[in-house]
Amino acid sequence: MKVIHILVVASIGLTTPIIARAQVAGSTLLGVSVAELRDVTLGWSAKRQILGHAVYNDSNERIGSIDDVIVTSDKTVIYAIINAGGFLAVAKHDVAVPVSKLTLVDDRLVLPGATKEALKASPRFEYAN
Repeated sequence: MKVIHILVVASIGLTTPIIARAQVAGSTLLGVSVAELRDVTLGWSAKRQILGHAVYNDSNERIGSIDDVIVTSDKTVIYAIINAGGFLAVAKHDVAVPVSKLTLVDDRLVLPGATKEALKASPRFEYAN
C-alpha cells in the first residue's frame, strides 16, 4: 500500500511542472516577467499622472485639463487633448496640443505662453469616426 502512495505522490510531483507550463498560451508569455515588472512600476501611468490633471500657463493660471493623449502607431505619445472649456463638460472645447510643448514644472503640467482664451480660439479637436 505504501508503494502505491509513493507512486501517486511521485507522479503528481513529476506532472506539476508540465501543468504549470500549460497555463501559458502557446509558448508566448502573456504578461511581463518578474524582471520586467520593475520597469513597468517605474514608468508613467496616463490614468494616474496625466489624465484629468490641470494644465497651467507660465503665469501659474489654470488653463485647462488633460482629457486624453494620442498615441501613434509607432507607440509615441504625440498630442495631448486639453479641455479648455467649461465646468463638467459644459461648453467643452477640446484642443490638440503637441506634447513637446508641455513641460513639467514643480509636478505641474505647464503650457508656456498659453491662455484659456487662446486655447478656446484654437480649432476644436474632434475624434474621427
